[in-house]
Amino acid sequence: MSLKINPLALWVNAALLLAALFAAAPLLWMLSMSFMHPGEANALPPPLLPAAPTLANYRQLSTQTGIGRYLFNSFVVASAVTAGSLVFNLMAGYAFAKLRFKGRDRTFQALMAALVIPGQVAMMPLFLMLKSLGLVNSWAGVILPSLAGVFGIYLVRQYARSLPDALLEAARMDGAGEWLIFWRIVLPMLKPVIVTLAVFGFLGSWNDFMWPLIVLTDASLHTLPVALAALASEHVVDGELMMAGAVVTVLPVLLLFLLLQKHYLQGLMAGSVK
Repeated sequence: MSLKINPLALWVNAALLLAALFAAAPLLWMLSMSFMHPGEANALPPPLLPAAPTLANYRQLSTQTGIGRYLFNSFVVASAVTAGSLVFNLMAGYAFAKLRFKGRDRTFQALMAALVIPGQVAMMPLFLMLKSLGLVNSWAGVILPSLAGVFGIYLVRQYARSLPDALLEAARMDGAGEWLIFWRIVLPMLKPVIVTLAVFGFLGSWNDFMWPLIVLTDASLHTLPVALAALASEHVVDGELMMAGAVVTVLPVLLLFLLLQKHYLQGLMAGSVK
């Protein structure tokens, strides 16, 4: 029995493999460099692999830079943002999709129009509002502006529109209130988009650099990206230490994405397919 190979499929898979290697090359180089001795990566040409792998950079991160505190700060902020954004985006998206109230469509159109406004434009007014509320240099100042996003509301609305109206009407006829319908019927059916929103929210908050840098002035409150930038200014020449810090920053969110990628892709595609 002869095995037939499709030349087109072979070329396509080869091209995809090269593209994957090209995309992964910076991450692999970052990981390799984090195990090198100080100054080893400055050689010409730079080595692809460490001559004698060492954990000294990670030990220095844990003992001298207080990386554990910044990991905890990032985890607290990212978890709070994720939980809060899920609550507000899910309720708002479902309301715009299935509940009828005065001004619903015009309000949603106004929200969609806000998507074209760059986030940097709103930073100064938002900072002044937080300052007047006394929330500058606090985690609340970082968390509150991220509790609801137009994109999250839009994603939930598009997915919730595919929910059968007959099922919701039957629940209402049986005497179920709107909160019970939302909690017992709607949320279980929104599981794919919930995972998608959770991944988006956690990744966005974990990797956010600009807003925590503006709001947080106390170094003990800094998140990982801000602390890593400060570390880079203190250890300009020590690229190996910087790469170890980058690995510590990237690894948690990379593992989260790999664990949830099935639900994430399902939620991302379901709204457009349905």
